[in-house]
Amino acid sequence: MESNQDTVTFSEGVTTVNQEDDEFDSKERVLQKYFLQEWKLVKQWLDDTVFNGRVTDPSSVHKIRSIMDKYQEQGQLLEPYLESIVPPLMSIIRSRTIELGVASDEILEIIKPICIIIYSVVTVCGYKVVIKFFPHQVSDLELAVSLLEKCHHTNSATSLRQESTGEMEAQCVMLLWLYILVLVPFDISTVDTSIASNDELSEFEVVPLVLRIIGFCKDYFSTAGRMRTMAGLVLSRLLTRPDMPKAFTSFVEWTHEVMSSVTEDILHHFQLLGAVEALAAIFKAGSRSLLLDVIPVVWNDISILYKSSNAARSPLLRKYLMKLTQRIGLTSLPHRLPSWRYMGRTTKLNVALNTSSKFHHSNLAVNDNCTNSNEITDGAEDEDMDVPENVEEIIEMLLSGLRDMDTVVRWSAAKGIGRITSQLTSSLCEEVLSSVSELFSPGEGDGSWHGGCLALAELARRGLLLPASLPKVVPVVVKALHYDVRRGPHSVGSHVRDAAAYVCWAFGRAYYHADIRNILEELAPHLLTVACYDREVNCRRAAAAAFQENVGRQGNYPHGIDIVNTADYFSLSSRVNSYLHVAVSIAQYEGYLFPFVDDLLDRKICHWDKSLRELAAEAISFLVKYDPEYFASTVMGKLIPCTLSSDLCMRHGATLATGELVLALHNCNYALPSDKQKSLAGVVPAIEKARLYRGKGGEIMRAAVSRFIECISASKVALSEKIKRSLLDTLNENLRHPNSQIQIAAVKGLKHFINEYLHPSDAKSTSDLTVKYLNMLTDPNVAVRRGSALAIGVLPYELLASQWRNVLLKLCSCCTIEENPEDRDAEARVNAVKGLILVCETLINGREDTVTPVIENDFSLFILIKNEVMMTLFKALDDYSVDNRGDVGSWVREAALDGLEKCTYMLCKIDKAVCLSGRSDGNEIETTVQPLNNNMPKNMSELLLFDENLATNLVKGICKQAVEKMDKMREAAANVLYRILYNQMIYIPYIPFREKLEEIIPKEEDAKWAVPSFSYPRFVQLLQFGCYSKDVLSGLVISIGGLQDSLKRVSLLALLEYLEGVESEDPTTRTSRESMLSIDIMWVLQQYKKCDRVIIPTLKTIEILFSKKIFLNMEAHAPTFCAAVLDSLAIELKGSKDFSKLYAGIAILGYVASVLEPINMRAFSQLLTFLSHRYPKIRKASAEQIYLVLLQNGNLVAEDKIDKALEIISETCWDGDIDLAKHQRLELFHTVGLEVAPLGKNSDGASRKTSSKKPAELDENASYSSLVESSGF
Repeated sequence: MESNQDTVTFSEGVTTVNQEDDEFDSKERVLQKYFLQEWKLVKQWLDDTVFNGRVTDPSSVHKIRSIMDKYQEQGQLLEPYLESIVPPLMSIIRSRTIELGVASDEILEIIKPICIIIYSVVTVCGYKVVIKFFPHQVSDLELAVSLLEKCHHTNSATSLRQESTGEMEAQCVMLLWLYILVLVPFDISTVDTSIASNDELSEFEVVPLVLRIIGFCKDYFSTAGRMRTMAGLVLSRLLTRPDMPKAFTSFVEWTHEVMSSVTEDILHHFQLLGAVEALAAIFKAGSRSLLLDVIPVVWNDISILYKSSNAARSPLLRKYLMKLTQRIGLTSLPHRLPSWRYMGRTTKLNVALNTSSKFHHSNLAVNDNCTNSNEITDGAEDEDMDVPENVEEIIEMLLSGLRDMDTVVRWSAAKGIGRITSQLTSSLCEEVLSSVSELFSPGEGDGSWHGGCLALAELARRGLLLPASLPKVVPVVVKALHYDVRRGPHSVGSHVRDAAAYVCWAFGRAYYHADIRNILEELAPHLLTVACYDREVNCRRAAAAAFQENVGRQGNYPHGIDIVNTADYFSLSSRVNSYLHVAVSIAQYEGYLFPFVDDLLDRKICHWDKSLRELAAEAISFLVKYDPEYFASTVMGKLIPCTLSSDLCMRHGATLATGELVLALHNCNYALPSDKQKSLAGVVPAIEKARLYRGKGGEIMRAAVSRFIECISASKVALSEKIKRSLLDTLNENLRHPNSQIQIAAVKGLKHFINEYLHPSDAKSTSDLTVKYLNMLTDPNVAVRRGSALAIGVLPYELLASQWRNVLLKLCSCCTIEENPEDRDAEARVNAVKGLILVCETLINGREDTVTPVIENDFSLFILIKNEVMMTLFKALDDYSVDNRGDVGSWVREAALDGLEKCTYMLCKIDKAVCLSGRSDGNEIETTVQPLNNNMPKNMSELLLFDENLATNLVKGICKQAVEKMDKMREAAANVLYRILYNQMIYIPYIPFREKLEEIIPKEEDAKWAVPSFSYPRFVQLLQFGCYSKDVLSGLVISIGGLQDSLKRVSLLALLEYLEGVESEDPTTRTSRESMLSIDIMWVLQQYKKCDRVIIPTLKTIEILFSKKIFLNMEAHAPTFCAAVLDSLAIELKGSKDFSKLYAGIAILGYVASVLEPINMRAFSQLLTFLSHRYPKIRKASAEQIYLVLLQNGNLVAEDKIDKALEIISETCWDGDIDLAKHQRLELFHTVGLEVAPLGKNSDGASRKTSSKKPAELDENASYSSLVESSGF
């Protein structure tokens, strides 16, 4: 304990020392520790750039920019470095321009890379922060204008930011530099060196330097980049100077022409945007005395423009018009700070926390006095204040902006409403608030509601929404918090709910607790309802943030801190977690349960989103534990009538919710009264009587009804015999439905229904049910077969015990691929495999529950599982069926993997039990199993169900799946093998080379078996063990010879590294592994003869290995292997139409013919036969291979004839006329010395048989006959 305390003390001391070091350390070292992580790299680049006076490595610019871009969301982290970054870079621009002169062509190459970095900093931190570090000497004004002029005439080569060479960035930086330079506190005419003396200019005449700046800015108005905005900022500073009245007037006239123009081209549109944006900036920066004279002209222009087609098409233009409108309004009104506004919270948070009740009451008294005095003052102001005529029109335009279809326009209009209202009297403010309230009328759209919420928030934030008005506003905000309007297959309203949460957030910041205590009590349940149950994550988080703000600032919330900690930003990110955990945790506190239930009943179980209805039904069940009586009486009374609603969403949600509610009440040990049970029993018959399965939504209702039956069965609701039969018929009908989700729901319902309502004492009915499902397994309808297989899997032991053999054999037969192609269905086989495993588990577990000795019937069951079920599952591992959905057989293989694992556990568990009973009483086993066989073995090992042969087949089947091409199958197989090796409950014996398997699949490792680079190098090691190698290779070739390049590359690399034997010190390792691999490949070629799924990738694998000089250097085995490959090729390529197969075969023939003797002549002659193939591409490919063979192996042809052979090959157009190709092939045969005479003799018979029907095949068959004879077959 003392050591721990010492440790804590030491760490605290270190922290204290570090803090003291920070106080006295250099700024650069502190920044390096806490802020920009890449500062060393940036500093090195800066030092190099400053030292050389330019950027030496252009690629480094993009690297530095990528560093800056990472801080886009946290620009404040860069701000401490701006003093070290911006001034040195701007100093280079300034000094090098003075040194080289603006006229120099080199200057642009110097400043453009530097401007890229400066502009990147501007985009991250904002221009207002960065320009503080720009140089602002008076002499720099002309320099900056000249540089801008130089940059102005350059065009960017690309519009892609990543490929930018700095033209746009240089223009933006120069404009920003001018933005601060035009504020020089001298007459600009004294700065302009182009003027000889001030006497040459009349008073207020525009200086040439100013004309140049205005000209550049007007040009930039026609661009789409950031230069347009920055040009407007420059003009807002320049034209509002006291010495620029004439230039200002001229510019306003120019904007009048632009806004009055009726031109429709794109350049005019950008120019229009620039002009309006510049005017908005000017009205923000200019003095009221300067702007009042031009307001009538500008207001008239924008009033017309707002109604034009240009504005209707452009949200950005409407946004700028809103900005300009509100600034015109602010300029028109005299600036005043109304004393009537609510003086809310500013900095003293302790007032809300009631740290001093005396201070709190005195503060309220002060507010009351202020309010009374304000009323008197405002009465006089109302009489004295002269409101300009255009203000009413301006407010009308801003109110119309609140209804705009685009959020950016509504947001700008809302801020305008807030700003202008702050300059009005209290009576006018009431009128504005009344107009805003009209936006929430039922006839308005979602845009109006959203704009109204934004406006209310702005008014509240500015203290313009007095507490007396809150009772009228809060009901509207509550409605907005739940605003959701259905439109077709979706709904709108998430932005309204988000904005309503923003209003509640603004309330918490704006008012004192005493003024809105009752309001907050009303809002809190609604905020938490939205925070827990809203469909959209942004709304849930917004509502939680608003609640947190009110808890933090207003205080006095019961359990407020606990709720805030529960409903935090991350816990609300998952909708399921919000519904089933966060809401349940909050509902325990007083005042929240009933609002939560009401919201689920009124809005969520009838929601348009099916998944949300299902989640809402489950959420209701999670709340039952807090008040079961209320749910059983009130909630259930509301839900049951809704199950017959004409609205699909309502009846679906009500059916689900009713079922979940009944189940939850049962789990709470609440006994339902008989009348409620009777009502529940009549729900499904009523739905069927109303024919609600038909038409739109019938499938959804079927699944809901199946879940309802499952719930009432698990809850043991009393049912009459008639209703039992009716519900069973309903489940059976749903089992036949083609929708898999309905079938799964029906199977779950059937499992509970049978266990609860079908008694084993009624042997006839239960037996008939089993026979019925068995007969359905052979139904022509695939949907019936799918459902019946799953249904048999959930039957209880009592229904299976009497005819278990028939059930197992019938399911085994359904797991195999159907003979008739039209009857084949992968889903039916998958369900049969799943049903087979479930039946085996039920029989084994049911037998264990009887607690009786092992009898003959039991041992027959065990033997059947070993011999039939396990073999069926092994066959299912070879299901590679393919349809238009792809490898649907993988579904069967995945189910078979799971089944093999479970059956293995069953057999090993039985073996263990038998062995234990045999040791306890040796005679028991002998007498028990004696009836099975008169020649009963005496050795206990011969009685084992899970033996070495079964273990070997199991592991090699799993390992084969672990090296195939599908990531999902590799991961599933590896996980099954992992569980078998390291099972804690029962040890799986007899696994060959278990130690090596445990090395490949380590026990303690977070394995990523779906990643090829992780799995292949491990499993390929099994090729060294003969019991596994053949099956592993048959799966590995699928990956190596497949179509996926990345998988091919990784699997091939793993095989090559294995063959190299890097991990082995034995020098003969590679030879022995190649030899073993060649034997395995020959086995694959023989085992999968004429199976293109395996043969084609195997041939591709052989081709790739030949190209790596593998197999060709084996002294003893090479001829044997190549002969076997040629034998296989003779069979596989004959009559094949698969180009990839033919190409691979031709390539293999080429490798064999090029290297090995004496087998090379046989391969060469086989290659020659393809020169007359019916496909031109194959003839051409074989000719290319023959040409390469002749160049590499000159021994095939006599020296005096090789040139002739090469000439025939190279000069013949093999992909042209086939007759010419045949003629040239015969000539080539004579040239190389191969006998062609037997061709005619061997093909005469065939020719006489087939010449009349298929003359085209005559030459092909004859050629093959010749090949066979000449090759010595």
